[in-house]
Amino acid sequence: MKISDIQKLKGGSSSFCTVTAYDYPTAKIIDDINIPLVLVGDSASMVVYGYNDTTQITMDEMILIAKAVRRGIKKSFLVGDMPFMSYQPSVEDAIKNAGRFIKESQMDAIKLEGGIEYLPQIKSIIQAGIPVMGHIGLKPQSILTDSGYKIHGKKFDDALKIYEDALALERAGIFALVLEGVPEELAKLITESLQIPTIGIGAGRYCDGQIQVLHDLIGLFGTQVPKHAKSYVDLKNIISKSLSTYQEEVLQQQMPSNAQIYNMNETELEQLKKAIENL
Repeated sequence: MKISDIQKLKGGSSSFCTVTAYDYPTAKIIDDINIPLVLVGDSASMVVYGYNDTTQITMDEMILIAKAVRRGIKKSFLVGDMPFMSYQPSVEDAIKNAGRFIKESQMDAIKLEGGIEYLPQIKSIIQAGIPVMGHIGLKPQSILTDSGYKIHGKKFDDALKIYEDALALERAGIFALVLEGVPEELAKLITESLQIPTIGIGAGRYCDGQIQVLHDLIGLFGTQVPKHAKSYVDLKNIISKSLSTYQEEVLQQQMPSNAQIYNMNETELEQLKKAIENL
């Protein structure tokens, strides 16, 4: 997939699917079912590394998992998520770290959070030859200043700011825009006003695409997920039951069974035994 392929998905008869990935095995599964766009999300901070929020993950940690995902993704368009403080301090930092995603992890593009306040970074990254996906609305990296995860755009002033950010980011040259945690009505207005695809997460039904965190979709932490998400399988319970059964079989000496063991040829075994006796 190329940027032109993603942009052709704008205004389709149905939304297109996007998902996060964090490792090689799940990346291969995702690639096999032809999901057009995959994000190596900074949500890895929580779901992979066990941190409290997305502010704690580093570029080195993101690069590590991005490399693994790249090895599994051959067809999908792959985007690396710029972590907290990898682009905020300066234009120079932004270009350098965006470049690391391209050179070290072979991402097809990067994503960063923020609106008009980050136009210098966004424009400079694009001028350096790196495609940028935008992200406005609820911005997880702003959890400290926002005092937690809150829906944005319910009030007029906030909604207008988000709308203006969307227009400004499109003019700056982003190829697609993530809308997170905003009212469905606002997401619809933005989607209808932009020429680039919008991708929603907690933004209702009218975005051009939808994205979700893989671990929520497969219930890896149980079925208690955010309102905007849905678990299609309780993988946590399945894994737990499998491990419990494995442990019980080991304790009862049922594992390994004949099906899991290797045997020596009798002649070779007798020769070994005689050699041991003569030691």
